[in-house]
Amino acid sequence: MDRKINAKIQSTKFPLLLLNQKHKKMKALFTILLCLSLSLVFFTHMTYAQTLPEMILVEGGTFQMGDEWGLGDEDELVHEVTLRSFSISKTEVTVGQYKRYCSESGVRMPNPPNWGWIDSHPMVNVSWFDAVNYADWLSEKTGKLYRLPTEAEWEYAARGGKHSAGYKYSGGQSLPLVGWFGDNADGKTHPVAQKRANEPGIYDMSGNVWEWCSDWYGDYPSSAVSNPRGPSSGSDRVLRGGSWDGSAVYCRVSDRLYYDPSGRDGSGGFRVVLSQ
Repeated sequence: MDRKINAKIQSTKFPLLLLNQKHKKMKALFTILLCLSLSLVFFTHMTYAQTLPEMILVEGGTFQMGDEWGLGDEDELVHEVTLRSFSISKTEVTVGQYKRYCSESGVRMPNPPNWGWIDSHPMVNVSWFDAVNYADWLSEKTGKLYRLPTEAEWEYAARGGKHSAGYKYSGGQSLPLVGWFGDNADGKTHPVAQKRANEPGIYDMSGNVWEWCSDWYGDYPSSAVSNPRGPSSGSDRVLRGGSWDGSAVYCRVSDRLYYDPSGRDGSGGFRVVLSQ
């Protein structure tokens, strides 16, 4: 009788033992899956963060906008501008950053330049509309308001903002030290942030690629203005900064260019700003 009772007890414990072992295996599997999921989320976040433009704060202030050196055209009339603070991307938007946008939004990359797509180079062959769409995508992704800089914001940042030393080019008086242009670029763009930064730590605002601004092109006002956004309408949008295929005069912080907003060119790119 005792042997039968003992056997019955053992037979009852065996399923419980199996259930306990199965529970341990499921718990271990769940732990592994959780770790993998967290690793994937972390990796995705890091990869995404690496494709976001790094931003530099430009404190608001008042400056003289226009050609103070007498080297420009009539459209560079000197006038006083006051701006509120904003942040601007440390470099021009790169090929790598734009690729991420295209991959996630289903937008096709434009035709490559002669030297091909290199992730560390500034993005080119983008229209004004392409640049605006990229900024809108960034805004949707981050919940922050990204946009193109106004022409006044662009020049203020290029000059160095409140820390400006009054240089003709962004970051210095010697263009070869601060930018890529026709005399040193060897007929192509170069990786961003290879030359000397300007006073706030912003790169390539003189040379490498022309940069789209939000404004329509038009005459400057003759009196002082605050936070100007340019004309209310027009046919061409403003580009600033000069490029790898141009002369030094176009790389001055006050120089202006205008172009069809639907046009694309191998010397044209952009950077973005964040409203404060």
